[in-house]
Amino acid sequence: MKSKRFLIALLTVVLLLSTYSLAFGQGNGSSQGQGNKEGHKKQFKLGVEVLLEDQFEVIDGKKVGLITNPTGVDRELNSIVDLLHDDERVDLVSLYGPEHGVRGDAQAGEWVPYYIDDVTGLPVYSLYGETRKPTPDMLENVEVLLFDIQDVGTRFYTYIYTMAYAMEAAEENDIEFVVLDRPNPLGGLKVEGPVLDESYSSFVGLYPIPLRHGMTVGELALYFNEEFDINADLTVVEMNRWNRTFTYDDLPLQWVAPSPNMPTTDTAFVYPGAALIEGTNVSEGRGTTKPFEFIGAPFVNSTELSQALNEIGLDGVTFRAASFTPTFSKHAGTLSHGVQIHVTDAESLNSVEMGLHLVKTIHDLYPEDFSFRAEDSAGISFFDRLIGNGEVRQQLSDGVAVEDIMADWDSGLQEFKETRDNYLLY
Repeated sequence: MKSKRFLIALLTVVLLLSTYSLAFGQGNGSSQGQGNKEGHKKQFKLGVEVLLEDQFEVIDGKKVGLITNPTGVDRELNSIVDLLHDDERVDLVSLYGPEHGVRGDAQAGEWVPYYIDDVTGLPVYSLYGETRKPTPDMLENVEVLLFDIQDVGTRFYTYIYTMAYAMEAAEENDIEFVVLDRPNPLGGLKVEGPVLDESYSSFVGLYPIPLRHGMTVGELALYFNEEFDINADLTVVEMNRWNRTFTYDDLPLQWVAPSPNMPTTDTAFVYPGAALIEGTNVSEGRGTTKPFEFIGAPFVNSTELSQALNEIGLDGVTFRAASFTPTFSKHAGTLSHGVQIHVTDAESLNSVEMGLHLVKTIHDLYPEDFSFRAEDSAGISFFDRLIGNGEVRQQLSDGVAVEDIMADWDSGLQEFKETRDNYLLY
């Protein structure tokens, strides 16, 4: 009897120790457990910091071109442009800006011309103008091309395709390509939405990945490079102590708006679903202080819509009746009514599901006034580009339940997850 009790006690101790180890292990962030967040935070470094402090050999003695924007900062909010320009070890020769520009002073869709940076005197080439892919002339004298931009974890955010096109240009011009990794602000676990049908490929969805991909820019670079035969001479400078369970708010970082309409981390969390409203005649809140959190139109009844959405009982979010007047974009200068999306629990929020319910509920409540954006000459609406296929728009029009719509893309999502596992760094 004593020996039996001893064995039970011993097994209990072993089990407790194993549980403790899994919960608080100090690995390199690859565990999908909670991890010791405080320990990881203290040792956390961004890719740019790892480059300059620990892996400088990656750019040592090479002429450097830099693709960045205002999010390219270290933990002290120092711009990578200034960090590299002021570092006597670095030969920085040119800058390249994505949509919104290197200094972030261009609105969505605005073309940014070539100019000279006032601070550094360096040439700045636009990758959102006449070309979205660096030309050989733009890359003259460049031996290594760095990419350091904060992504928001959503397929239709264009910076990841600026990266992909630049990788292609680097390969074609025998230039090394280096991604300085940054966190996925939504965390690295949850993957949502349909995988893009390649027939609907565009600059808001270049490759067949889901709406919420759950990958860092470095992991995406590896994925694009291998799966889509870019074959660039690619190096990813990994972050130190990033864990897939971490959202941006878990990290010792200040949020720098990646674009004019991405002001907060809450915006980033609702964006994968709320941005689907861009494919309709309803305002997604551009021209307000809460883009993608304010949703509405002049024909909407705020109380009716908020009540209908809250009755669905979606996790992690609540909807408040709200009215607003956009200063630009859809319904500019016109009082619009709708909802403000309030994130109550980012971890449990399924933003794509939320976005589909938003579109469906407004469609069903106001069928005479609601419309999807017009089709182009190929019969494709901007909504189709955003969602990544032509089926969902038809299903919503036909009254198909959101749960059934989501079930249709589950097999493609599972296949993506399996392939994705080959490229995860953390």
